Amino acid sequence: MNETTQPEILVGVSGSRASVAALRWAADEAQRRHARLSVVCAWDPRLRPAHYAEVGENRAPADARAALHSGFAAAMRTAFGPVPPDGIEAELAEGVPERVLIDRSAIAALLVLGAARPQDAHGLSVGPVLRACLSRARCPVVVVSATAGTDAGQRPDSAMAARESALTG
Repeated sequence: MNETTQPEILVGVSGSRASVAALRWAADEAQRRHARLSVVCAWDPRLRPAHYAEVGENRAPADARAALHSGFAAAMRTAFGPVPPDGIEAELAEGVPERVLIDRSAIAALLVLGAARPQDAHGLSVGPVLRACLSRARCPVVVVSATAGTDAGQRPDSAMAARESALTG
């Protein structure tokens, strides 16, 4: 990160309840640190549904992108209401999600991700994007649970955030 620029907090959003919680947490943290918030929803257009998936799930790439954009917009509305706060950069990025986030972590002060379920002692319950980012991100990583901040004004346990951040660095 360049010392003369405003720090950046990067948050990966998938549209899940956990990623919305991560988005809210990251926005609060960006405000607290006077940092820029960069919201990224990454998708890989090369991924195709399994051959046994329902016929309705086989979408043309343009339809898949439109559906993803709609889900991304819904996540932003869920997190912030009809008008997002100023200073948020939101992007639908094409590429393998973990690669996109890891690449962008090189210029970020912090990467924030959501986890639908708590991590067990061996880290086996997290998904591939979270696992890849925890092991290869180039900045500290904070993992926010789907239930974080469900009580008004509550932030995730700082000990959990520190433990997750320590895994990267």
